[in-house]
Amino acid sequence: MTNIKIEHLTFGYDQLGTLLFDNAQLNIASDWKLGLVGRNGRGKTTLLKLLRGELPYQGQINHQLEMSYFPQKIYDPSELTYYALSETEELEIWKMERELTLLNCDLDILWRPFHTLSGGEQTKVLLALLFLDEHSFPLIDEPTNHLDMKGRQQVAEYLKKKKQGYIVVSHDRTFLDQTVDHILAIEKNQLILYQGNFSTYEEQKAQRDAFEQAQNSKLKKEIQRLQKTAQEKAEWSASREKDKTNKSKGFIDTEYRRVSPGAIGADAARMMKRSKAIVQRVEGQISEKEKLLKNIESADALRINYEESYHRRILQVEELGLFYSDKCLFKDKNFELLRGECLTIIGKNGSGKTSLLQALLGEFSGKVEGSIQRASGLKISRVRQNYENNQGTLEDFAEKEGLEYSHFLNNLRKLGMERRVFANRIQDMSMGQRKKVELAKSLSQRANLYIWDEPLNYLDVFNQKQILELLLQFKPTMILIEHDDYFVKKVSDKIVRL
Repeated sequence: MTNIKIEHLTFGYDQLGTLLFDNAQLNIASDWKLGLVGRNGRGKTTLLKLLRGELPYQGQINHQLEMSYFPQKIYDPSELTYYALSETEELEIWKMERELTLLNCDLDILWRPFHTLSGGEQTKVLLALLFLDEHSFPLIDEPTNHLDMKGRQQVAEYLKKKKQGYIVVSHDRTFLDQTVDHILAIEKNQLILYQGNFSTYEEQKAQRDAFEQAQNSKLKKEIQRLQKTAQEKAEWSASREKDKTNKSKGFIDTEYRRVSPGAIGADAARMMKRSKAIVQRVEGQISEKEKLLKNIESADALRINYEESYHRRILQVEELGLFYSDKCLFKDKNFELLRGECLTIIGKNGSGKTSLLQALLGEFSGKVEGSIQRASGLKISRVRQNYENNQGTLEDFAEKEGLEYSHFLNNLRKLGMERRVFANRIQDMSMGQRKKVELAKSLSQRANLYIWDEPLNYLDVFNQKQILELLLQFKPTMILIEHDDYFVKKVSDKIVRL
């Protein structure tokens, strides 16, 4: 076992002084199975690059490890998978077959072109390649994005059996609970280490946040008291200055005696000097206490533009079957969706989940058997898996989609998108940012029915919690496709299995 030691790590991309990491300190043991979590854009992938020495930085990162990275680059996806994986070095085929067997993969995928594999199959093949070298330290960047529920469980079982340590980035809490024994959280621009899985991290973080919020509340009250004291002293000083300069009144009556303006002036000057010294001292105390306030990681509650339909039954499906040419995706499906219910469609990749959504919307290009009855006059809002056609500036996009621009931007801000990103074209944003655009669009649309296809992909755990709380609070009528087991169990009223 060796250690990865980080000392005084400081790093930022832009020229404005915005830092992803500021004087960060960390010590990691190489036999840990470490989960790396944090908000989108906080530097999770960047930290993996820094560990591999791919970016310049200030400070020190010391280790003696050979590090390997997932997902690896495939230079020619048109080649047979075995040869596509062997571009940089020749593989021992028996070792590759051993890893694929552990991942519950058909071995014939090695002899199919890489680009014809499903996203889940490509993920498993690249993970098998990653673990061929038992002496390297794996850095695994978001392996669950293209895996269905069964695939996530298979990969989790695979990682649990590995003896070597690794760092894995994921936003799937169930997956992390199964695969890690430490959590490294990027909070603001600091690295904070927790012992345990994701549930342990969440519990410890909640306790720490509650303590810091209590301290913040106490400090804010003390700051308010000091600010009031400073204001009172400043006002008193100003009133004595007024007495000093008001010479037209001659002698001034006080409660017990008549005092000359000269006496008042001398007294006021002394008191003003003392008062200003007190104000400066109090302002200094305020400044010191403000430095102690903790900037707690939080996410504002989202809002949805949901409008209840006057129909009780939104959808009625009977004996439904979908076919492409002679291939049957599924048949004999029966279900209904009532107002205020969330119906979740689950199944392995390729089972026809997205095709079912298309059929419900009247967009399926294959053969449809059975009947689909949909309530009339429904306003429908969608979150799609593929949103490549979201283009241009945010303002132009909002106008094209008929969105209230301020409402749309407010949703983006609540989802954690920074204001500096608002000037970027959508096609130039990161995948996480583009997903937020698609989600903020749907939240901003007035609708009776929301159809969301894998809404959690590319979103961090804070966003996932926001969406979960939103759906539990507003209970919009919804059809959902999602592979996150925890999320599905929390929000679903009905489940259709394919």
